[in-house]
Amino acid sequence: VFGDFLPSAPRPRTLIGASIGSWRFAAITMGDDARSGLSRLADLYTRQRFPKGITAKEVSHRCEQMLSELLEDRDQRILHNPDYRLVIVVIRSRGLMARSGGLGLGLGLAGLIGTNLLSRRATGLFMERGLVYPAGDDLPVGPLNDFTTHHVDLQADNLRATLLASAAIPMVLDGVTALPGAPDGVYRDGGMLDYHLDLPYQSDGIVLYPHFTDRVIPGWFDKPLRWRNGDPQRLRRLLLVSPSREYLASLPHGKLPDRTDFKHYLGDDAGREAYWRKAVTESQRLGDEFLELVETGKLVDRLQPLL
Repeated sequence: VFGDFLPSAPRPRTLIGASIGSWRFAAITMGDDARSGLSRLADLYTRQRFPKGITAKEVSHRCEQMLSELLEDRDQRILHNPDYRLVIVVIRSRGLMARSGGLGLGLGLAGLIGTNLLSRRATGLFMERGLVYPAGDDLPVGPLNDFTTHHVDLQADNLRATLLASAAIPMVLDGVTALPGAPDGVYRDGGMLDYHLDLPYQSDGIVLYPHFTDRVIPGWFDKPLRWRNGDPQRLRRLLLVSPSREYLASLPHGKLPDRTDFKHYLGDDAGREAYWRKAVTESQRLGDEFLELVETGKLVDRLQPLL
């Protein structure tokens, strides 16, 4: 999609990413070749090692090192990319969710999960949304009245901290406490609130969403709640592109690689790497098929209602 399809029709585009999605978009925007940037990120992530008992502090340190290796000195390219404008989603923690770890943060997570079962909107007691993007640019998103939302200027002095915050899963990585330009607080993984970016998009064109599943799940803790899905009105101009269930079933373990594999393959990093690299190679088939459908005009034959 980013290596061939979008460059064939150049125009300014906005990329909105939370969690590892924001890292993917940073990899895409940091150079002239999106394909090489994504390949670099995949290789760096695949080669990570997280031994049993590793602390959140050490995981955070390793992720900071990985981000440094990924970006090198290309921060300005991301900030001033002529084709793409990056928007990074984070959360600002509230109450016990602002604790640094241990029992306090654990109780905060328990409260958040329990509250979310009753009401997604009520989880605003535990977290606020942060959108970090270049100042002066209008977002292709309507009013955000569901949660307290902070708009923060994306600059060279907060780009890396924002990317680290957007991937800071509670109890796995430390929250980011120094985010220049943002209100004081502890910033964490934006996917906790906006897991699949169920936002009120306002665009004259199509909102393209390359995705890993055929479902839009509003928040991370909504995953087991089958009745809680994306808002049809918000997503009426969204085109979601995802692998078929048959394709996923053909992969080892019947799924795409994810961070749970570090636990599944604990002590067998070579096995995990082989699995991940095979999945990356197989994904090229998906890209080739997508381009073929576009070029032959047969993409319309694959369209299905999202909700």
